[in-house]
Amino acid sequence: MKKSLTKDEKSLLLYFEARAVDHSGTVDSTKMNDDDFKIARRWNENGFVEFGRIYSGDLKAFRASHWCHLSPDAWKKAAKLRKEKAARTFERRYWRKTSEAC
Repeated sequence: MKKSLTKDEKSLLLYFEARAVDHSGTVDSTKMNDDDFKIARRWNENGFVEFGRIYSGDLKAFRASHWCHLSPDAWKKAAKLRKEKAARTFERRYWRKTSEAC
């Protein structure tokens, strides 16, 4: 896996991370475009993120048709991206701390 990710790869990784944490790894593929699928297939081939279809017999139980499972390296990169995003959004916040008011 290369060191730096493209903007699209970062976005997809953060989407997969959220789905892994909040939805037990199920992926709503309607939120993915063709490029996302290409990235996901490449990651699956190189072991960065496992990605595949949910067994058809189980589809009625989910609103998703695919699943993902992040590798330790993917978790590490996702955590770094999440921390960077939090820092950016905090700097652009529209509210003040009580200590900043006056």
